[in-house]
Amino acid sequence: MRYSENKYHLLEKLSDKNGIIAALAIDQRGAMRSMIPNLEGEERDSIIRDFKKNVSEILTPYSSSILLDPIYGLDSIEARDSDAGLLMAYEVTGYRDDLRRPSLLEDWSVKGLKEKGAEAIKILLYYDVDDSRENNELKEIFIERVGSECLGEDIPFFLEIITYDKNIQDSKSKEFAVLKPHKVNKAIEEFVKPRYNVDVLKLEVPVNMKYVEGYGEDFVYTKEEAAMYFKEQSDLCSIPFIFLSAGVSTDLFLETLKFAHNAGSQFNGVLCGRATWAGGLPEFLKDRELGREWLLNTGVDNINTLNEVLKSTAVSWKKNIG
Repeated sequence: MRYSENKYHLLEKLSDKNGIIAALAIDQRGAMRSMIPNLEGEERDSIIRDFKKNVSEILTPYSSSILLDPIYGLDSIEARDSDAGLLMAYEVTGYRDDLRRPSLLEDWSVKGLKEKGAEAIKILLYYDVDDSRENNELKEIFIERVGSECLGEDIPFFLEIITYDKNIQDSKSKEFAVLKPHKVNKAIEEFVKPRYNVDVLKLEVPVNMKYVEGYGEDFVYTKEEAAMYFKEQSDLCSIPFIFLSAGVSTDLFLETLKFAHNAGSQFNGVLCGRATWAGGLPEFLKDRELGREWLLNTGVDNINTLNEVLKSTAVSWKKNIG
Protein backbone atom coordinates (compact mmCIF):
# COMPACT_ATOMS: atom_id res chain seq x y z
CA MET A 1 0.00 0.00 0.00
CA ARG A 2 1.49 3.38 -1.03
CA TYR A 3 -0.49 5.44 1.48
CA SER A 4 -0.92 5.16 5.22
CA GLU A 5 -4.40 4.27 6.39
CA ASN A 6 -5.00 7.90 7.40
CA LYS A 7 -3.83 9.37 4.08
CA TYR A 8 -5.98 6.90 2.19
CA HIS A 9 -8.98 7.90 4.28
CA LEU A 10 -8.31 11.61 3.73
CA LEU A 11 -7.94 11.14 -0.03
CA GLU A 12 -11.30 9.40 -0.03
CA LYS A 13 -12.80 12.46 1.71
CA LEU A 14 -11.39 14.67 -1.05
CA SER A 15 -12.88 12.49 -3.80
CA ASP A 16 -16.31 11.59 -5.06
CA LYS A 17 -17.80 8.13 -4.59
CA ASN A 18 -15.99 6.91 -7.71
CA GLY A 19 -12.54 7.92 -6.49
CA ILE A 20 -12.41 10.98 -8.77
CA ILE A 21 -11.05 14.24 -7.35
CA ALA A 22 -13.64 16.72 -8.63
CA ALA A 23 -12.31 19.69 -6.68
CA LEU A 24 -12.88 23.41 -6.80
CA ALA A 25 -9.87 25.73 -6.49
CA ILE A 26 -10.19 29.24 -5.10
CA ASP A 27 -6.87 29.74 -3.35
CA GLN A 28 -5.95 32.58 -5.72
CA ARG A 29 -4.65 35.65 -3.93
CA GLY A 30 -2.52 37.83 -6.23
CA ALA A 31 -4.66 36.83 -9.22
CA MET A 32 -7.82 37.88 -7.42
CA ARG A 33 -6.32 41.20 -6.36
CA SER A 34 -5.46 41.84 -10.02
CA MET A 35 -9.08 41.09 -10.96
CA ILE A 36 -10.17 44.01 -8.74
CA PRO A 37 -7.85 46.78 -9.99
CA ASN A 38 -9.96 49.72 -8.86
CA LEU A 39 -9.96 48.89 -5.16
CA GLU A 40 -7.23 48.37 -2.60
CA GLY A 41 -6.61 47.70 1.07
CA GLU A 42 -9.30 46.40 3.40
CA GLU A 43 -12.11 47.43 1.04
CA ARG A 44 -10.72 45.10 -1.66
CA ASP A 45 -9.71 42.36 0.78
CA SER A 46 -13.16 42.18 2.40
CA ILE A 47 -14.74 41.69 -1.04
CA ILE A 48 -12.30 38.88 -1.84
CA ARG A 49 -13.09 37.15 1.47
CA ASP A 50 -16.83 37.54 0.92
CA PHE A 51 -16.67 36.30 -2.68
CA LYS A 52 -14.68 33.22 -1.67
CA LYS A 53 -17.16 32.50 1.12
CA ASN A 54 -20.06 32.65 -1.34
CA VAL A 55 -18.24 30.42 -3.83
CA SER A 56 -17.61 27.92 -1.04
CA GLU A 57 -21.23 27.98 0.16
CA ILE A 58 -22.86 27.79 -3.28
CA LEU A 59 -20.55 25.54 -5.30
CA THR A 60 -19.18 22.96 -2.84
CA PRO A 61 -22.44 20.95 -2.71
CA TYR A 62 -21.47 19.99 -6.28
CA SER A 63 -17.70 19.47 -5.74
CA SER A 64 -15.89 16.67 -3.98
CA SER A 65 -13.62 19.19 -2.20
CA ILE A 66 -12.34 22.76 -2.22
CA LEU A 67 -8.88 24.31 -2.18
CA LEU A 68 -8.64 27.46 -0.04
CA ASP A 69 -5.90 29.70 1.34
CA PRO A 70 -5.44 30.96 4.91
CA ILE A 71 -5.10 34.61 3.82
CA TYR A 72 -8.59 35.16 2.41
CA GLY A 73 -10.22 31.77 2.84
CA LEU A 74 -10.60 31.04 6.55
CA ASP A 75 -14.24 32.20 6.62
CA SER A 76 -14.91 29.91 3.65
CA ILE A 77 -13.95 26.77 5.56
CA GLU A 78 -17.12 26.71 7.65
CA ALA A 79 -19.23 27.86 4.69
CA ARG A 80 -18.46 24.76 2.62
CA ASP A 81 -20.82 21.81 2.28
CA SER A 82 -20.42 19.28 5.08
CA ASP A 83 -19.50 16.53 2.58
CA ALA A 84 -16.83 18.57 0.78
CA GLY A 85 -13.20 17.86 1.64
CA LEU A 86 -10.69 20.63 2.33
CA LEU A 87 -7.26 21.32 0.83
CA MET A 88 -5.23 24.30 2.06
CA ALA A 89 -2.51 26.22 0.21
CA TYR A 90 0.73 26.62 2.16
CA GLU A 91 2.93 28.69 -0.16
CA VAL A 92 3.31 32.44 -0.52
CA THR A 93 1.47 33.32 -3.71
CA GLY A 94 3.37 34.29 -6.86
CA TYR A 95 7.11 34.91 -7.16
CA ARG A 96 9.37 37.82 -6.40
CA ASP A 97 12.14 37.64 -9.04
CA ASP A 98 13.25 35.70 -12.12
CA LEU A 99 14.50 32.78 -10.02
CA ARG A 100 10.88 32.10 -8.93
CA ARG A 101 11.93 30.40 -5.70
CA PRO A 102 9.07 29.32 -3.45
CA SER A 103 8.51 30.31 0.15
CA LEU A 104 6.06 29.29 2.86
CA LEU A 105 3.51 31.38 4.69
CA GLU A 106 5.63 32.19 7.71
CA ASP A 107 2.78 32.23 10.23
CA TRP A 108 1.46 28.81 9.20
CA SER A 109 2.64 25.21 9.40
CA VAL A 110 1.22 21.92 8.18
CA LYS A 111 0.17 21.24 11.76
CA GLY A 112 -1.58 24.61 11.98
CA LEU A 113 -3.43 24.12 8.68
CA LYS A 114 -4.42 20.64 9.79
CA GLU A 115 -5.84 22.09 12.99
CA LYS A 116 -7.98 24.40 10.82
CA GLY A 117 -9.46 21.33 9.18
CA ALA A 118 -7.14 20.75 6.20
CA GLU A 119 -7.31 17.23 4.80
CA ALA A 120 -4.47 17.86 2.32
CA ILE A 121 -1.71 20.45 1.82
CA LYS A 122 -1.04 22.09 -1.55
CA ILE A 123 2.20 23.72 -2.70
CA LEU A 124 2.62 25.52 -6.02
CA LEU A 125 6.10 25.32 -7.52
CA TYR A 126 7.43 27.21 -10.55
CA TYR A 127 9.95 24.90 -12.21
CA ASP A 128 12.11 25.14 -15.33
CA VAL A 129 13.91 21.86 -15.83
CA ASP A 130 16.47 23.69 -18.00
CA ASP A 131 17.33 26.30 -15.36
CA SER A 132 20.64 26.17 -13.47
CA ARG A 133 21.28 23.20 -11.22
CA GLU A 134 21.83 25.59 -8.31
CA ASN A 135 18.37 27.13 -8.62
CA ASN A 136 16.58 23.84 -9.19
CA GLU A 137 18.42 22.11 -6.37
CA LEU A 138 17.14 24.72 -3.91
CA LYS A 139 13.58 24.19 -5.17
CA GLU A 140 13.92 20.42 -4.90
CA ILE A 141 15.20 20.69 -1.32
CA PHE A 142 12.23 22.95 -0.53
CA ILE A 143 9.83 20.26 -1.78
CA GLU A 144 11.67 17.59 0.18
CA ARG A 145 11.17 19.71 3.30
CA VAL A 146 7.43 20.15 2.77
CA GLY A 147 7.04 16.49 1.87
CA SER A 148 8.70 15.50 5.13
CA GLU A 149 6.44 17.87 7.08
CA CYS A 150 3.34 16.34 5.48
CA LEU A 151 4.67 12.85 6.09
CA GLY A 152 5.19 13.71 9.76
CA GLU A 153 1.62 15.00 10.06
CA ASP A 154 0.31 12.03 8.04
CA ILE A 155 -1.61 14.25 5.62
CA PRO A 156 -1.67 14.09 1.78
CA PHE A 157 0.72 16.39 -0.10
CA PHE A 158 -0.52 17.85 -3.41
CA LEU A 159 2.23 19.39 -5.55
CA GLU A 160 1.18 21.82 -8.28
CA ILE A 161 3.90 22.35 -10.89
CA ILE A 162 3.84 25.39 -13.18
CA THR A 163 6.51 25.19 -15.85
CA TYR A 164 8.24 28.09 -17.56
CA ASP A 165 11.38 28.99 -19.46
CA LYS A 166 13.64 31.60 -17.90
CA ASN A 167 14.33 33.10 -21.32
CA ILE A 168 10.68 33.36 -22.48
CA GLN A 169 8.48 35.87 -20.73
CA ASP A 170 5.15 34.82 -22.24
CA SER A 171 4.18 31.28 -21.24
CA LYS A 172 1.16 31.47 -23.59
CA SER A 173 3.36 32.21 -26.64
CA LYS A 174 3.97 29.96 -29.61
CA GLU A 175 7.66 29.96 -28.68
CA PHE A 176 6.90 28.42 -25.26
CA ALA A 177 4.27 26.07 -26.72
CA VAL A 178 7.07 24.36 -28.66
CA LEU A 179 8.96 23.70 -25.42
CA LYS A 180 6.02 22.92 -23.15
CA PRO A 181 5.81 19.11 -23.57
CA HIS A 182 9.49 18.80 -22.64
CA LYS A 183 9.16 21.17 -19.67
CA VAL A 184 6.03 19.51 -18.23
CA ASN A 185 7.04 15.92 -18.65
CA LYS A 186 10.64 16.35 -17.43
CA ALA A 187 9.33 18.01 -14.26
CA ILE A 188 7.12 14.99 -13.64
CA GLU A 189 10.12 12.67 -13.95
CA GLU A 190 11.74 14.58 -11.08
CA PHE A 191 8.86 14.94 -8.64
CA VAL A 192 7.44 11.43 -8.78
CA LYS A 193 10.61 10.29 -7.00
CA PRO A 194 9.80 8.86 -3.54
CA ARG A 195 12.22 11.26 -1.81
CA TYR A 196 9.68 14.12 -2.20
CA ASN A 197 6.76 12.25 -0.57
CA VAL A 198 4.32 13.83 -3.02
CA ASP A 199 0.96 12.07 -2.93
CA VAL A 200 -0.88 13.75 -5.82
CA LEU A 201 0.46 15.87 -8.68
CA LYS A 202 -1.60 18.82 -9.88
CA LEU A 203 -0.44 19.31 -13.44
CA GLU A 204 -0.73 21.49 -16.48
CA VAL A 205 -1.68 19.64 -19.61
CA PRO A 206 1.51 18.99 -21.61
CA VAL A 207 0.56 21.16 -24.59
CA ASN A 208 -0.98 24.56 -25.20
CA MET A 209 -4.32 23.48 -26.65
CA LYS A 210 -4.57 26.70 -28.67
CA TYR A 211 -1.61 25.45 -30.71
CA VAL A 212 -3.00 21.97 -31.38
CA GLU A 213 -4.04 21.47 -35.00
CA GLY A 214 -7.74 22.32 -35.33
CA TYR A 215 -8.02 24.17 -31.99
CA GLY A 216 -6.63 27.56 -33.04
CA GLU A 217 -5.59 29.65 -36.01
CA ASP A 218 -2.00 28.37 -35.90
CA PHE A 219 -0.48 25.14 -34.64
CA VAL A 220 2.81 23.67 -33.46
CA TYR A 221 1.56 20.13 -32.80
CA THR A 222 -0.58 17.88 -34.94
CA LYS A 223 -3.40 16.14 -33.06
CA GLU A 224 -1.37 12.93 -33.16
CA GLU A 225 1.67 14.62 -31.62
CA ALA A 226 -0.43 16.25 -28.89
CA ALA A 227 -2.05 12.91 -28.08
CA MET A 228 1.39 11.34 -27.80
CA TYR A 229 2.46 13.98 -25.26
CA PHE A 230 -0.68 13.37 -23.15
CA LYS A 231 -0.02 9.62 -23.16
CA GLU A 232 3.63 10.16 -22.30
CA GLN A 233 2.63 12.40 -19.39
CA SER A 234 0.21 9.80 -18.06
CA ASP A 235 2.76 7.01 -18.35
CA LEU A 236 5.32 9.04 -16.38
CA CYS A 237 2.91 9.56 -13.47
CA SER A 238 3.52 6.67 -11.11
CA ILE A 239 1.38 8.50 -8.54
CA PRO A 240 -2.17 9.95 -8.88
CA PHE A 241 -2.42 13.15 -10.91
CA ILE A 242 -5.08 15.73 -11.65
CA PHE A 243 -5.30 18.64 -14.06
CA LEU A 244 -5.50 22.34 -13.27
CA SER A 245 -7.59 24.61 -15.46
CA ALA A 246 -4.87 27.31 -15.75
CA GLY A 247 -7.34 30.10 -16.28
CA VAL A 248 -8.65 28.84 -19.64
CA SER A 249 -12.33 29.07 -20.57
CA THR A 250 -14.77 26.43 -19.37
CA ASP A 251 -15.41 25.18 -22.90
CA LEU A 252 -11.71 24.80 -23.73
CA PHE A 253 -11.02 23.05 -20.42
CA LEU A 254 -13.80 20.53 -21.05
CA GLU A 255 -12.53 19.89 -24.59
CA THR A 256 -9.04 19.42 -23.16
CA LEU A 257 -10.24 16.74 -20.73
CA LYS A 258 -11.96 14.87 -23.56
CA PHE A 259 -8.80 15.10 -25.68
CA ALA A 260 -6.69 13.78 -22.78
CA HIS A 261 -9.04 10.85 -22.27
CA ASN A 262 -9.06 9.97 -25.95
CA ALA A 263 -5.27 10.10 -25.95
CA GLY A 264 -5.20 7.43 -23.22
CA SER A 265 -4.43 9.68 -20.24
CA GLN A 266 -5.33 8.03 -16.90
CA PHE A 267 -5.83 11.31 -15.01
CA ASN A 268 -7.70 11.18 -11.71
CA GLY A 269 -9.68 14.39 -11.71
CA VAL A 270 -9.26 18.15 -11.59
CA LEU A 271 -8.70 21.08 -9.32
CA CYS A 272 -10.65 23.56 -11.39
CA GLY A 273 -10.54 27.26 -10.54
CA ARG A 274 -11.34 30.26 -12.67
CA ALA A 275 -13.00 28.20 -15.39
CA THR A 276 -15.91 27.66 -13.00
CA TRP A 277 -16.27 30.91 -11.00
CA ALA A 278 -14.37 33.76 -12.69
CA GLY A 279 -17.44 35.08 -14.53
CA GLY A 280 -19.19 35.61 -11.23
CA LEU A 281 -16.69 38.10 -9.82
CA PRO A 282 -17.58 41.04 -12.12
CA GLU A 283 -21.25 40.53 -11.21
CA PHE A 284 -20.36 40.35 -7.52
CA LEU A 285 -18.48 43.64 -7.81
CA LYS A 286 -21.55 45.31 -9.32
CA ASP A 287 -23.89 43.90 -6.70
CA ARG A 288 -23.45 41.10 -4.16
CA GLU A 289 -26.84 39.52 -5.00
CA LEU A 290 -26.10 39.60 -8.74
CA GLY A 291 -22.89 37.71 -7.99
CA ARG A 292 -24.72 35.13 -5.89
CA GLU A 293 -27.30 34.71 -8.65
CA TRP A 294 -24.51 34.13 -11.19
CA LEU A 295 -22.95 31.47 -8.96
CA LEU A 296 -26.33 29.79 -8.31
CA ASN A 297 -27.03 29.56 -12.03
CA THR A 298 -23.97 29.72 -14.29
CA GLY A 299 -21.51 28.61 -11.62
CA VAL A 300 -23.53 25.53 -10.68
CA ASP A 301 -24.06 24.74 -14.36
CA ASN A 302 -20.30 24.96 -14.93
CA ILE A 303 -19.60 22.51 -12.09
CA ASN A 304 -22.33 20.08 -13.15
CA THR A 305 -21.11 20.11 -16.75
CA LEU A 306 -17.57 19.48 -15.55
CA ASN A 307 -18.74 16.60 -13.35
CA GLU A 308 -20.52 15.00 -16.31
CA VAL A 309 -17.35 15.19 -18.41
CA LEU A 310 -15.27 13.76 -15.56
CA LYS A 311 -17.61 10.75 -15.32
CA SER A 312 -16.62 9.70 -18.82
CA THR A 313 -12.97 10.81 -18.87
CA ALA A 314 -11.25 10.51 -15.46
CA VAL A 315 -10.33 7.31 -13.61
CA SER A 316 -10.17 6.58 -9.88
CA TRP A 317 -6.88 7.41 -8.15
CA LYS A 318 -7.15 4.01 -6.47
CA LYS A 319 -6.08 2.49 -9.80
CA ASN A 320 -2.83 4.51 -9.71
CA ILE A 321 -1.52 3.22 -6.41
CA GLY A 322 0.18 0.02 -5.65
